[in-house]
Amino acid sequence: MILRRAEHRIAQFLTALRPGVEPDDRAEAYSYLNEAQRCIFEAMMLRDQQHGIDVFRRVRTKRSDDRDLLAAALLHDCGKGNVTLWQRVLHVILAAAAPGFRARLATQHGAAWRQALWRLEHHPELGAAMVAATAGAGGHTNGAPPDADVVRLIREQEAPSPDERLAILQAADEA
Repeated sequence: MILRRAEHRIAQFLTALRPGVEPDDRAEAYSYLNEAQRCIFEAMMLRDQQHGIDVFRRVRTKRSDDRDLLAAALLHDCGKGNVTLWQRVLHVILAAAAPGFRARLATQHGAAWRQALWRLEHHPELGAAMVAATAGAGGHTNGAPPDADVVRLIREQEAPSPDERLAILQAADEA
């Protein structure tokens, strides 16, 4: 299990070195997001956009008809904000080796790198708040307002006892 997790993290790191999103992938992602959510997606770092699309693809193989789950897959990391690769690596290493120390380093105020650690730690709540703020900004392509379930899925993405939909999102995020 530990070796598999390490391999996963190394693969993530190597992918993060050269992020990119193809125009067709972006267009497909946009078909699941309203205009305000598209703005959130565009504001995400390119590596987070790429990861969101990868998670979206994996979720789609399990629940292709669940628009809220697919939108949550695309936006689940939007709360991370602008975080450098070394800050992400530090976050992952500290999470594994010294989670208490990481929690003490992470702060909402202070040095930019400490704020980045805080955002990484709290990105589910931050992302859910960002998406919730789009509620009055236009609906899905079918005209319905953004569903509170997208917000819930983002907020609870790391829940220890997930429901079926969250379990799909979590598995797709970890794959």
